Amino acid sequence: MNKWPLSRRAVAKAMLLASAAPLVMNLEALAGSSCADGIVRIAGIAAPDTMNPFATWSSSWPMYFTYDALVGVDAQRHDDRRGFAKSWSVAKDNLTWTFKIWPSMKWSDGQPATARDAAFTYNYLRGSIGKPDELNVGYNNTGGLENIESIAALDDETLQIVTKSRTRWPVDNYTLMVPEHIWKDVSYAEARSTFQNKPPLVGTGPMIVSEFQPGQFASLTPNKYFRAGRPATAGMTYRFFNSADPIAQGLKSGDLDYGMSLTAAQWEELSNDPAIAVGESRIEQRNYLAFNTLSGKGAGSTKALQDPAFRDAIGYAIDQKTIVDRAFRGHADPGVGLAMPVTADYYSELSEIRRHFDLAEAGRRLDAAGYRDTNGDGLREDRDGNPFQLELITGTTSGVLEIPTAAIQLIAGWLEQIGIPVTVTQLDSGALAARTAAPADGGGGWDLLVSAGWLGPSAHDLLSLGNSKLIGTSNTSYWKNDKFDKLLSEADVTVDLKKSRELVDQASRLIYIEAPYIMLCYPFLLEAHRKDCFQGWGTNDAVSMWGYFPFDRLKPAPTP
Repeated sequence: MNKWPLSRRAVAKAMLLASAAPLVMNLEALAGSSCADGIVRIAGIAAPDTMNPFATWSSSWPMYFTYDALVGVDAQRHDDRRGFAKSWSVAKDNLTWTFKIWPSMKWSDGQPATARDAAFTYNYLRGSIGKPDELNVGYNNTGGLENIESIAALDDETLQIVTKSRTRWPVDNYTLMVPEHIWKDVSYAEARSTFQNKPPLVGTGPMIVSEFQPGQFASLTPNKYFRAGRPATAGMTYRFFNSADPIAQGLKSGDLDYGMSLTAAQWEELSNDPAIAVGESRIEQRNYLAFNTLSGKGAGSTKALQDPAFRDAIGYAIDQKTIVDRAFRGHADPGVGLAMPVTADYYSELSEIRRHFDLAEAGRRLDAAGYRDTNGDGLREDRDGNPFQLELITGTTSGVLEIPTAAIQLIAGWLEQIGIPVTVTQLDSGALAARTAAPADGGGGWDLLVSAGWLGPSAHDLLSLGNSKLIGTSNTSYWKNDKFDKLLSEADVTVDLKKSRELVDQASRLIYIEAPYIMLCYPFLLEAHRKDCFQGWGTNDAVSMWGYFPFDRLKPAPTP
């Protein structure tokens, strides 16, 4: 953990210290790459911790390449990117869902992959509900299963899910299908924590994780039983970094074929390289400023953080457009509410209630709420007469795009201009997760948080920031509101899009006014791939963030 004052030199030093060791380690691992071996080399800012999908949120890549979701996001957006299910339908009652599993599909160890494995995966989770070791801590979790009446395999190719009420959960859940013959003897206690699921994994995806070195890389080999045929490449290597610098370097040198999580400056430089194609796309990530709204254990340094009027006033001191223009060089959309522009069905400008940047207005609102500078020293005091000195913690969690240091500097600068000094603490991914955990798990004790989240486009995921059941995970402000939870519960059991949109809009307006979060921006994914070794990349979204496209269909480029 490094505490740094707001000077450019100190910021640069902290970033270099944080990235130097892994940079050396990973560049050594990159040495010697070429087109000749047919292995696709990719990299991103990531810190996968285990290959057990029931115990982690940090390992979607590389697990996505090995395990299929039943349906998932990609399958709903693209006809040629289906998952474990070849097709699906819902009865007129909107309660009974039928999924047809690919015929004659096999796991990577040659065993049949059937509807019985899908039923096992879901019922394995359901069986843990209410038990001390309930499987609710990882990518495969019990969320949403409370609305399920039954899940059964009618035969090897037919899975039936019956819900208690109308919900899109059967197609919107991202549970990764696992083989019954591997997992049936793993206890819930083991699945929740100690079972490492060591490679080689057994999955139905195109690339099987064959080696995993936390903090360094994962190696993947082609699945000869993949339903669309063995991939044409010789395999993949996925490198993990904690900053984008080595990714950009690897692309330029030819040591990497694909890199994501690039900064705007790196992306613009790479766009001038004729051997490289760059791309950008809107994604579901939202960057935000969160307030620690706790009282009691884990509370921040001042009760003002619990006051919606204080938080609302701070919202007038945040200029989202300047953050986009200066920190992201235009490669982001300004932050507004919970829904981001890529979720077009739910996005709203919130025009009637939207705050505008006005430092004077922020000051007036703080004065009116009782947070004044009573002694004329330029610093405001809280209602107990104590001068503000807030701790802002920040960092990049695994699997999300890096938040530029310039954005933190802008925020801290604006707060200082309205008489609220800030000390910034930069944390690595693990330390940030520990500080923002639920108080019962040792988290809390900070004041402000600049962080990011990247979940799915469903109504449930869009409302996750205010979900009281997710306090300490997705809900990092620890905010709790019964009305919001009720709207979320209704959205969870709503199939009709118009009704779902209305519920999300109501919840978004409620949390916007209460202001436990100030949305900063929705960054674009900046990525690049080299043209010399492989062909078959996509166009606008060169690489899917919700599956394995196009790595299941890349081919070696012809030799010049």
